[in-house]
Amino acid sequence: MGMYVGRGRKARRCYGFDEIALVPGDKTINPNDVDSSWEFGGKKYPAPIIAAAMDGVVDTRFAIAMGKLGGLACLNLEGVHTRYENPDEVYDKIAEASNDEITNLLQEFYQQPIKEELIGKRIEEIKAAGVPAMVSSIPQKADRYGDIAQEAGVDIFVVQSTVTTTVHVSTEYESLNFEKFCNKMKVPVIVGNTVTYSVALDLMEAGIDGLLVGIGPGAACTTRGVLGLGVPQVTATVDCAAARNDFYVKTGKYVPIITDGGMSTGGDICKAFACGADSVMVGSAFAKAKEAPGRGYHWGMATPHANLPRGTRIYVGTNASLEQILYGPAELDDGSQNLVGALLTSMGSIGVSNLKEFQETEIIIAPAIITEGKVFQKAQQVGMGK
Repeated sequence: MGMYVGRGRKARRCYGFDEIALVPGDKTINPNDVDSSWEFGGKKYPAPIIAAAMDGVVDTRFAIAMGKLGGLACLNLEGVHTRYENPDEVYDKIAEASNDEITNLLQEFYQQPIKEELIGKRIEEIKAAGVPAMVSSIPQKADRYGDIAQEAGVDIFVVQSTVTTTVHVSTEYESLNFEKFCNKMKVPVIVGNTVTYSVALDLMEAGIDGLLVGIGPGAACTTRGVLGLGVPQVTATVDCAAARNDFYVKTGKYVPIITDGGMSTGGDICKAFACGADSVMVGSAFAKAKEAPGRGYHWGMATPHANLPRGTRIYVGTNASLEQILYGPAELDDGSQNLVGALLTSMGSIGVSNLKEFQETEIIIAPAIITEGKVFQKAQQVGMGK
């Protein structure tokens, strides 16, 4: 498989969202009769979209708003919310900083030690509103923070790093044993990120309950430019979905996969599900919400890295409520609002009644899908020409 890129060296061709299209089905269904909900950890969620664990997207108020709308929002346990009792002043300074000074400023803000008492406090704030609490930690801190989070009543715990494997070698710290960690946790554990079949299978065999798929596709992420790492999200999702299906046949345990990053429109989200995703994790689309804490700015989790930042602050603006972004009505013509409505309409056009059926959609390689017949939109910078 693959093609030669030079003498004796082959490379596999991989695909991103802009290179594929979904083929309409032989029947159509009224979108109002389509079910786009998904199940995780024994609970059913109407919106199969998770807000990413990024400080410009999720704070406790946003998590509460997302939960009340039927979705999930992941709070970063190593963000400003666990470092500062009142992070609003930090957000104001981040929004006011120039492009030349922002990276140093972020590095400075994230040097403030994490206050463990704030971990429990933030989770309790979310739970007090009657919605699920979902939080994220890097592997090195997961063992300790997992205990604190469980005591505070967390519903879902995420262990997340740029590249996650079951075998991590380090002489500086003890690596997290995922099997032991998953066994001790009494709540569902989602682990990521990865993009390969083999690692997905390894993590599932270690006992995880969900898998995050995607390395470097985020709008504010520069990992692919800094480290040269990544697999386009279509191929990554298909490969990890294959691991999920094979693992299910072998063990009877179904481990949902969550495509994480690279999706800014409803069409991208639809393609992710058609490629095999059970849910998606989105950042930049929600950073535009009035409820988002970033003041119209968005930055990646690795942006403030002390030695090798792998992200940047981007301006996305504030143009709609969270409800509009999820369920409409859309006021923009670029596909960035009414994401669930777009999903339902796509499913209805393909003729599938639920996400499981949607995962079997016929996919074609179609790079012309984003340019064909769109000369006027491109020239006028409207719709798909923006």
